[in-house]
Amino acid sequence: MKTKVYIDGQSGTTGLQIYDRIGAREDLELLRIDEDKRHDIEERRKFLNSADIVFLCLPDAGAIEAVSLIENPEVRVIDASTAHRTNPGWVYGFPELSKEQREAIRTGKRIANPGCHATGLISVTAPLVRMGILPTDYPVTCFSLTGYSGGGKKMIADYEADGRPEKLGAPGIYGLSLHHKHVPEMTKMTGLTQAPVFLPVVDDYYKGMAGTIMLQNRLLNGQPTAEQICEKLQAYYADEHFVQVLPYEASRGTVYANTLAGTNRLEIAVCGHEEQTTITALFDNLGKGASGAAVQNMNIMLGLDEGIGLE
Repeated sequence: MKTKVYIDGQSGTTGLQIYDRIGAREDLELLRIDEDKRHDIEERRKFLNSADIVFLCLPDAGAIEAVSLIENPEVRVIDASTAHRTNPGWVYGFPELSKEQREAIRTGKRIANPGCHATGLISVTAPLVRMGILPTDYPVTCFSLTGYSGGGKKMIADYEADGRPEKLGAPGIYGLSLHHKHVPEMTKMTGLTQAPVFLPVVDDYYKGMAGTIMLQNRLLNGQPTAEQICEKLQAYYADEHFVQVLPYEASRGTVYANTLAGTNRLEIAVCGHEEQTTITALFDNLGKGASGAAVQNMNIMLGLDEGIGLE
């Protein structure tokens, strides 16, 4: 019997990307609501309760409303919004963090898909905290480069419009209040006791992300070198398929944020020397940073190969 899947918010960027990844799969039956009824509460309720797996690709308020409409206890939910990522009743959907995290996803009914910027910071920071290298009170700072697709339909339209403002051809630093919506999940899932100072930057390319933290090695436990940090991260992710730590290079060539666009892979590049270290997570903000991660989580929940539809 095919697994019934419903995407609530199927016309948004993330919803469309999920559909692209699973639309041709023969093991799934995609439930499609009529376009003119996608805002009809009762019609949505019917679809939400008829599915085995529901993807929520909605603004936070819409995701909370959708969950309230689910009355069937067998329905399993993957929420791509920010609404439930720090909710203790939801499982954070980053399986590579640990065997326990992957098992919690496999058996969970409510999965909160990670934020794109959060994916980068957590992937490089959480392991260092868990291995005892990075003190929990370390003053972490991070900047994260993203393609404009991460801003959704309006931002995509602005960047691709004829006669657009000249300023859109240059990097745009935003989130200057330092209260970006991904910071709470970053803080919780890394185990830091203080929120990181986080600054996102959007640039004139469609998709791809590079999130970088910078460390003073003398403030780390054991004062490891950059090369030793790289070796520790390689061991941490040694058995993972989608996350890879690149061989150490003290000074590699230019790192381009769109290197892994179109994939579900995440690569970690460690650079630096005895006293200072930079760690960069490279991935696709629409792949491992959004819809690809959601499909990977669904595969885990269904007991399937994680890579189905993502290779």
